[in-house]
Amino acid sequence: MNNYAVVLLNLGGPDSLDAVQPFLFNLFSDSDIFKIPIGQKLFANIISKRRAPKVIEEYKHIGGNSPINKWTEIQRLNLEKELKNELNDVDVYTGMRYWNPSIKETAGIIMGKNYSKIIMLPLYPHYSITTTGSSFNEWKRYYKNGGNISYIQQYYENENYISAVNDKINQALLKFPKENKKKIVLVFSAHGTPVSLVEKGDPYNEHIKSTVGKVMEQRNYSHHHVLCYQSKVGPVKWLEPSTDQMIKKLSSEGNKHLLIIPISFVSDHVETLFELDIEYRKVADEAGIKNYIVMEGLNDSGHFITALKELVLKAIQKNSD
Repeated sequence: MNNYAVVLLNLGGPDSLDAVQPFLFNLFSDSDIFKIPIGQKLFANIISKRRAPKVIEEYKHIGGNSPINKWTEIQRLNLEKELKNELNDVDVYTGMRYWNPSIKETAGIIMGKNYSKIIMLPLYPHYSITTTGSSFNEWKRYYKNGGNISYIQQYYENENYISAVNDKINQALLKFPKENKKKIVLVFSAHGTPVSLVEKGDPYNEHIKSTVGKVMEQRNYSHHHVLCYQSKVGPVKWLEPSTDQMIKKLSSEGNKHLLIIPISFVSDHVETLFELDIEYRKVADEAGIKNYIVMEGLNDSGHFITALKELVLKAIQKNSD
């Protein structure tokens, strides 16, 4: 009898204020993002201690921990429930790149079992070496059993994923006054990357653009829309325009009703709840924006779980064929 393991790969986030500095240490230790030829751990130790106080203050504003852990567990449970309607024997696990349960820990658990197939499913619809690539590399460092493993690289154009985004957009649009409905601008905000990464061939930004195009096509281009980028770190050149500058530009052009759509994330966390909904809300207020609403993450979206289920079943079917 065939039995399957699905591993949901995600960033993870600090589950307490005390966890912020070690979480940042794990992040800055990742050589797929920060390539430090010598002394990476020393660099990670210094920069994580330097940044921790500021980041701790951000987490205080959103409840003292990252909701990414809660939402990922809900997604895991919902996906496992849906898959068990189709498959006799399937288990869904979580592997967090920078927190718990870690990819290393999950790999150890799975090595102790005898699955006929393992499906690696990143909760990043768009491929980047800094997210999906880094998680796959971490898995390969610790999983030593070999066997039949499928790596799902991306799913940025999956119809149910696109529908999940549009469901959340439609829910958020209901929060605007009816008389302003036609004046709303859809502001797609994606996590930025250094321009140098794009120049090296990382496809992430093209995947983001494609998703935005598919979302707007599915909704028959209901509103004016723009794409911008958030979460810049360090002095190097990052993708532009930045989200804060886009908010100011739109206001200066007479657009006062903005729906902010966190397009590169599948659950709420500090970059949606603090950066977009608190930090950039101040930018919007100062710029004279009248209605500034941030769309909630996909979180427990049924369409999103259907998309993940499709991907798993397709990976299993491909093996069977």
